[in-house]
Formats: sequence, C-alpha cells, structure tokens
Amino acid sequence: MALYGPFCALSMIGGQQIRMARAALRWSIEDLSQHAGIGSRTIKRLEATDEITSANMTTILKIKSCFEYAGIEFIGSPNDRPGIRIGQRLGESDPS
Repeated sequence: MALYGPFCALSMIGGQQIRMARAALRWSIEDLSQHAGIGSRTIKRLEATDEITSANMTTILKIKSCFEYAGIEFIGSPNDRPGIRIGQRLGESDPS
C-alpha cells in the first residue's frame, strides 16, 4: 500500500462511478470489458459495491483510463460525493 501513497487515493473510483460512466457513454458491461481489456465478471464485481474495492490497482487504472479516454472525468471520491463529468473525448479538438 505504501508503494502507491497519495497516487493510490487520487486514482480510486468506486462501483457507483463506474456505473455512472457506463450509463453516460451508453456502454454495456461487455462494451467496457472490450474497451478496457477487463473481464466482464470483474466489472460486475466492482460495480456491485459503492465502496472502494480490494481490486488490483492495475485493473482500476485500466478502467479509469478507458473512461477518461472516452471523455469521462471522475470527480469526488468513492467516499465523498462521487460523480462524473462528461467532457470531450481525448484526441478530439474543441470546435470553438
């Protein structure tokens, strides 16, 4: 745990945020599984709780990075006003 330090706390997302992000993108569990390279059973397990899970940090980072690439910004934390903000997909230019 000490290996990650503050980075670990900043990188955590909970099941509620994963469900919100999937809904915002209209992705099924299978869609997220394919985009993130994570098994659908793992995603179901992570979504089943709103608490910080004991998942492998690499798994959480893969899911988080996949959503961020698709334009989702995570706000709050799993234990303090968790949410998402829908933004621009990475690599897309601002039309203004």
